[in-house]
Amino acid sequence: MIRFGLRLTLSGGREAATRLVIIAGAVALGVGMLLSVVAGLNAAQAQNLRYAWLNTAIVSTTPDPSAGSADPSAPSSGDALWWLLREDYHDARSIGRIDVAAQGPDAPVPPGLPRLPGPGEFYVSPALDDLLRDTPAAELGDRFPGQQVGLIGPAALPSPESLLVVVGRTPAELEPLGAVRVDRIMTGDPSACSGCYLGFNKDAMALVLSVVAAALLFPVLIFIGTATRLAATRREQRFAAMRLVGATPQQITVISAVEATIAAVVGTVIGFGLFLAVRPALAAIPFTGEPFFTTDLSLRFLDVLCVGLGVPLGAVVASWLALRRVRISPLGVSRRVTPKPPGAWRLIPLVAGLAEMAYFIGRRPEGTNGQLTAYLTGFVLILTGLVLAGPWLTMAGARALAGRASRPATLIAARRLADDPQAGFRSVSGLIVALFVTSVATGAITTFVANRGEPRTDSVATTSLAKTFWPEDGPAPTPEQIPAGLGTIPGVRSVTVVHTNPDPDGWHGLVTCAELDRLAVFGSCPAGAQVAAVPSDLIGMRAFDLTNDTYVWEAATIAPADVDRQPILSVVVDTTSPAAFEQARTMLATTFPLGRFPASVREWESNAARQMTQFQQLANVIMLASLPIAGCSLAVSVAGGLSDRRRPFSLLRLTGVQLSTLRRVVALETVVPLLTVAVVAIGTGLLAAHLFLTAQLDYALRPPDLPFYLMVVGGLAVSLAIIASTLPLLRRITGPEAARNG
Repeated sequence: MIRFGLRLTLSGGREAATRLVIIAGAVALGVGMLLSVVAGLNAAQAQNLRYAWLNTAIVSTTPDPSAGSADPSAPSSGDALWWLLREDYHDARSIGRIDVAAQGPDAPVPPGLPRLPGPGEFYVSPALDDLLRDTPAAELGDRFPGQQVGLIGPAALPSPESLLVVVGRTPAELEPLGAVRVDRIMTGDPSACSGCYLGFNKDAMALVLSVVAAALLFPVLIFIGTATRLAATRREQRFAAMRLVGATPQQITVISAVEATIAAVVGTVIGFGLFLAVRPALAAIPFTGEPFFTTDLSLRFLDVLCVGLGVPLGAVVASWLALRRVRISPLGVSRRVTPKPPGAWRLIPLVAGLAEMAYFIGRRPEGTNGQLTAYLTGFVLILTGLVLAGPWLTMAGARALAGRASRPATLIAARRLADDPQAGFRSVSGLIVALFVTSVATGAITTFVANRGEPRTDSVATTSLAKTFWPEDGPAPTPEQIPAGLGTIPGVRSVTVVHTNPDPDGWHGLVTCAELDRLAVFGSCPAGAQVAAVPSDLIGMRAFDLTNDTYVWEAATIAPADVDRQPILSVVVDTTSPAAFEQARTMLATTFPLGRFPASVREWESNAARQMTQFQQLANVIMLASLPIAGCSLAVSVAGGLSDRRRPFSLLRLTGVQLSTLRRVVALETVVPLLTVAVVAIGTGLLAAHLFLTAQLDYALRPPDLPFYLMVVGGLAVSLAIIASTLPLLRRITGPEAARNG
């Protein structure tokens, strides 16, 4: 029977070949996406491990019990190493700077370095090396004392775009800067370390990638399921005929399994090739906030084994389940009745999910775990409810359409959808996940960025930088120590010294109203006030309300003459060009090496905004990939439906029904569910996002920007074009010979 099954599959004519190609293509898509997700999880883990050494400060030789457990896998060194990690910036890009000083020849060496840099030497990552070559020294290179002696190797780089520098110093230089003594280099998993502050939570990243996987794989699985139903009626009739001439159910199962296995094996092999072809492009997608090395997107032997064997096995099981009617009776295919209509109970999970999300408005759950459980449960209920309610909504819409039909094509299409709404909804159900996830992500991210996003590039929060002198950083500087050269840099608009506010109930800083009036861009004083209480950067939360040019600070009770007697809190430099901005930063960083490096509010907030933007890009990828796949599912469904109904359509043409009318019937049967699902999924997704934002952040939903709607319309247009490409089949398969030989 296996040989007979091979012959039917490979020599069964054009229909068998078309079916084999479509199923193999669907399986290849699914395998390629599945391998991409598995490799993405492996890459995230590999990238996270290369963040480990940057957390070396927690394995200090004088450990703090509250800082988390030290890494037991890192061997202790005979000599200690002074270690100081800080974050610098250039053009809003983060630069990790590690200052080290060995206390002996056996001091531990970080990964990626042949040796520790000595005083006056430094190593840089390849990306930072390129940046140093393209940037004037006064804007970046002068911040690093000494000369570059080499590059940091890939073993220490979380990403090919990582900007890192390891600077050699003397112990006497580092000890006053707040460095710690360590005797080993951290090598453990940062996600398993409670004291680690660099890296990411692998469980949270696995959750994000799993959502992406589900949103991408669900339409592909629908595509595979639809492809396996291609010409299902004719296959069932053929298998039933075999039963009538004596074939056993086991023999029918073997024949079907052979066909499914061949298509699945071919598709699996193509899927592995597809994954290898797109791997370099996948590595450039910043799933974790940074792109991967291509080699990080690797597959373990167990991954290859599970996918290589699991997909063909799953195809065999699917074919076995699809033949239930034929195995019951050889005449089973002739006993077809109208399926039972779906009940309104299918709406219950959808309503329950929306009700749960609405319940938490004003009752925000406490703690990360409580919030994750509450909101994730609500989203899963809504998504499950959409999938369950889809057939009922399709039936309700079809009945409403039939009641108002004024043309034969509309009536025929509406009655067919109403009779079997599950079949009509099945081919577009993959859109539910993609459009719902994308709508929720777009609505939430658009609103969050609008309320807490990165400041505008032309705002004072972007053009000004501040160097703050906190008490833990040592004594505050005197006015004479502020470099006079700041004001002479071309492009520097103003240099402002902010003094410490002795009032603990107000902002930390003080500025006279005369100074604010001179600056103008940093706000103003209330009427009658002489001194204003301000934040150290003269921005504060105003960074998120920079459209208000008449921002008024609180009045301070101190006299103007006493302001200059207070210790200096910060120096704020406002600039008119990026070059001036970076030169001022370099001058402040080299003059005041203690504490944090100077930065702008834009740079402090850019990491969160950049992460939101990357999540939005992932959501866009989901939608742009899912809509054409859903269109392919619809096209296969249309082609299969036309093949199954060739004789009824031929009879209609013989009775005088025009071909254009039949085309309208087919188009309505596919376009109506597609557009209905799109509207319902997007509307429900935006509603869920609104409920979440209101409950968690007290933000009102901001409608998505125009690009979101353009992507939806463009994706639907591609899907409709794919569907339209199947309509010419009507003329070829509905000729008189189909009615005569049906």
